[in-house]
Amino acid sequence: MNKVFPDAKSALAGIVKDGQTIAVGGFGLCGIPEALIAALRDSGVKGLTAISNNAGVDGFGLGQLLQTRQIKKMVSSYVGENKEFERQYLAGELELEFTPQGTLAERLRAAGAGIPAFYTKTGVGTIVAEGKVSAVFDGETYIQERALKADVALVKAWKGDKAGNLIYRMTARNFNPMVATAGKITVAEVEHLVEVGELPPDEIHTPSIFVKRIILNASPEKRIEQRTVSKA
Repeated sequence: MNKVFPDAKSALAGIVKDGQTIAVGGFGLCGIPEALIAALRDSGVKGLTAISNNAGVDGFGLGQLLQTRQIKKMVSSYVGENKEFERQYLAGELELEFTPQGTLAERLRAAGAGIPAFYTKTGVGTIVAEGKVSAVFDGETYIQERALKADVALVKAWKGDKAGNLIYRMTARNFNPMVATAGKITVAEVEHLVEVGELPPDEIHTPSIFVKRIILNASPEKRIEQRTVSKA
């Protein structure tokens, strides 16, 4: 099966639909699948539930889909840096499921591992626990968190081969490995695409079995979220 597609638009063709749950890798603007997010915006699909650590910034990353009102709900940990997100949420135009960062990562990992739910102490006694099942273990209260499954997962890797094996680079790995396993269909965007057999097996982070489609984006923009320079 040929997993390599010529561009992001063709890689999403036929698999993205209105009302889907989309999981997106990245942390802030680090390690986000820039080309795939732009293609998702251009596809015009709407009513999406987006699972992502955050929602990009105004006009970039998932912020583009907020501007076009294609996202109806966010499942996120951090929602700063985005004025349009704030405006829509405070106006009651956007649903939001706050999830502590470690819990979000584990909910995605659990989906990929076939674990329907797990218990954690994180969020006990806060709004995070509202409406959730709780249980006592060894005298301590825990809340139940459900796995986060996605119809489509979009991830960004540094290098991939034509079979779909992926290697992430440094902190750009972040949520991508968990997101890659949580989707029914996972599409990967890579900066370097090589032949099968060129990647050292013990360096592969996401095995090809999780990846259905792959594209090359050799020159991503890689914006800096907060540029800080010395006064000198």
